[in-house]
Amino acid sequence: MSHEEFNEIRSFRDNEVQDAVARIAANEQFQMIAAYLFGKEQAPAFLQKFQQMRTIHEFQGNIILAFLLHLQKTTTKGIRIENLDRLKHTANLFITNHRDIVLDSAFLNKCLFEAGLKTSEIAIGDNLLIYPWIADLVRLNKSFIVKRGGSRRDLLQNSIRMSAYIRHDITERQESVWIAQREGRCKDSNDRTQESLLKMLALSGDGCIAKRLAELHLTPVAISYEYDPCDYLKAKEFQQKRDNPDFKKSPADDLMSMKTGVMGNKGRVVFRICEPMDGFLAQVERDVEDKTIQPAIIAQEIDRRIHANYELYPCNWVAADCLLNTNEYTQHYTPEEKTAFETYIQQRLDMIDLPNKDEDFLRERILTMYANPAINYLKTLSTKSNI
Repeated sequence: MSHEEFNEIRSFRDNEVQDAVARIAANEQFQMIAAYLFGKEQAPAFLQKFQQMRTIHEFQGNIILAFLLHLQKTTTKGIRIENLDRLKHTANLFITNHRDIVLDSAFLNKCLFEAGLKTSEIAIGDNLLIYPWIADLVRLNKSFIVKRGGSRRDLLQNSIRMSAYIRHDITERQESVWIAQREGRCKDSNDRTQESLLKMLALSGDGCIAKRLAELHLTPVAISYEYDPCDYLKAKEFQQKRDNPDFKKSPADDLMSMKTGVMGNKGRVVFRICEPMDGFLAQVERDVEDKTIQPAIIAQEIDRRIHANYELYPCNWVAADCLLNTNEYTQHYTPEEKTAFETYIQQRLDMIDLPNKDEDFLRERILTMYANPAINYLKTLSTKSNI
């Protein structure tokens, strides 16, 4: 596949930065957001600085990093990354559980940038690119576009192109790539890797799926937020879909989720690099003769590694006890922490506006979101990789 075929989806290059920042800065919506974030008095200075950016590295270091440090200070109790020593290659395919539309990849790149490592390219669905200036902004921030619509033929062609682009990024440009383990956020925190994602990644390259994925240096990363700012919105959506199977979120709903996730309280945030999959994939290639079951085996191992590397907080253990109606995990939290989390849950329920509000159902949904990381972690204690 020629590199020109990537132009529609690829991230921007340095020679495209000047025109892109000029287009974005001239947009009235972006100007309003700048005024909201920095205040009307400081916004002009920010916009002037914004337009002075000339390279992607400069843009990420001066604009994106400054914004993420502001978010870290105002919406978290700290962000840390662990096990960077496990990264043995210049370019890796980071595959992570997916909690926040914007910040999963942004905070990971912040951690990599601060550690002196190259930031990763980011896969982002075109359904989130509601306005042209948003598409410009994310492509400045090393994002490439995942085309989701169209006919079956279109979907296949888009998948082939994206697979080729990711391989080109990692093996030729030596750029790492971030991709979520599934399409869309996991609403109930029961993180599972979609086999279809692995099949898409393996549309390029030669040999069996395990060999093709090994060439991408597949590296799972576990992301753990203490609190999910969108928990009440996710619970609301669960009831809306329960009551109306045809319910679909609007672009305005997506925008609300993006804003809430970015600006809301997240508590402590931990990124934990899992053991890279190179050795496991080589073993699958060697020992699994039935190539059709390779994606399932690989997906299960990615899940096991992510689950085993969660950072678990008192709220996860409280939720597990409340959901399962036990006192089995009381050693992981104090009575005060339990009371505080129960108060938090009620506050989130109070924020849900539905005409036929089913509070028992909504409570169960929010408890499930917080309990599943602990439940999945406990399962890894008694399971091993199936090769």
